[in-house]
Amino acid sequence: MKFIKPLLMVAAIMLSTFMTFAQVKTGAEQLSLYLPDLKDKNIGIVANQTSQINGTSLIDTLLHYNISIQSIFSPEHGFRGTADAGESVKNGKDTKTGISVISLYGNNRKPQASQLKGIDLMIFDLQDVGARFYTYISTLEYVMEACAEQGIPLMILDRPNPMGHVVDGPVLKPKFKSFVGMQPIPILHGLTMAEYAQMLIGEKWLKVSKPLDLIIIPNANYTHQTKYNLPISPSPNLRNMAAIYLYTSTCFFEGTPISLGRGTYQPFQMYGHPSFKNMPFSFIPNSLPGARKPPLLNQVCYGRFITDKPETAYLLTKDGIVLNYLIDAYNAYHKKDDFFTSFFNLLAGTDELQNQIKKGWSQQLIKESWQKDLNEYKAIRAKYLIYP
Repeated sequence: MKFIKPLLMVAAIMLSTFMTFAQVKTGAEQLSLYLPDLKDKNIGIVANQTSQINGTSLIDTLLHYNISIQSIFSPEHGFRGTADAGESVKNGKDTKTGISVISLYGNNRKPQASQLKGIDLMIFDLQDVGARFYTYISTLEYVMEACAEQGIPLMILDRPNPMGHVVDGPVLKPKFKSFVGMQPIPILHGLTMAEYAQMLIGEKWLKVSKPLDLIIIPNANYTHQTKYNLPISPSPNLRNMAAIYLYTSTCFFEGTPISLGRGTYQPFQMYGHPSFKNMPFSFIPNSLPGARKPPLLNQVCYGRFITDKPETAYLLTKDGIVLNYLIDAYNAYHKKDDFFTSFFNLLAGTDELQNQIKKGWSQQLIKESWQKDLNEYKAIRAKYLIYP
């Protein structure tokens, strides 16, 4: 495991501490740190619509510099980021460049040896949102394992974590491991992709016998307290920063009969159900790009609209996950035995949260129950931080 230009990396971190007014530069933007190492190599790249440099696709930028890209590997939502959550994405070719696109979602979550043949270096450049159940970190883990097995170096072009300032949520229990939670980390893990990659290696969580040659191109002028506005939506239903801040608080509704606004233009910023007729807000989920068959399609849902203001959403979630939305919906729902689906425990990473809500625990009491595990996790996390 190594950093390209390690002295420059240290300088970048020092700048991020003393010059917080400086503009954040992602790993991808710092071409001088990695472009020379791509020359005369066949490159594979894990990328999607967020893999940009100042509004230009990383793919197009590398091609401009005559870098040979053999294959593009795309995560959930596809290379262009337009597929619904959970929708299978087919292999094909990028219509603009003609480069083959290999889906890493559905039945092919881990790159196969045949798909990596001829690749000299793999690049990973995805914008994460800092949530355990956002599947890009699961894709990262599988890519790391595949590269280690085939002896292919992996270069991570790091990007900021918009929720990197907070660590919160239940730590995943092994029984509930799935693609929406593969390792014993909390829902808000407080790591960038590169930091998480270091944790996967350092804690020996990768299922490989061979070491991975990991190369990290870090962010410049970034700390975990830096407020970073994503320049492009990371997936179809995270349309703005308000939704991104609220995501870990309202995503729990994916494991219930309650709508979180999929099929509207402000998903994750509201919740509702046809039976909540005494609540002050209403909406109708429709078929939209990225939400073609949303829950409660074409039904009038009554509920609550949280906010459309990013600053308000940031303040609501600055200390972590808000459970009161979920607790209020559970208390209002008329069929409590049917409120939690099996998917809820996979999102939570435990069955304890469901049981606590059923018993009438308050948000404060539930969050206090997480603290022992969170303190143990924070001690592990501290070993792998790149940024203060």
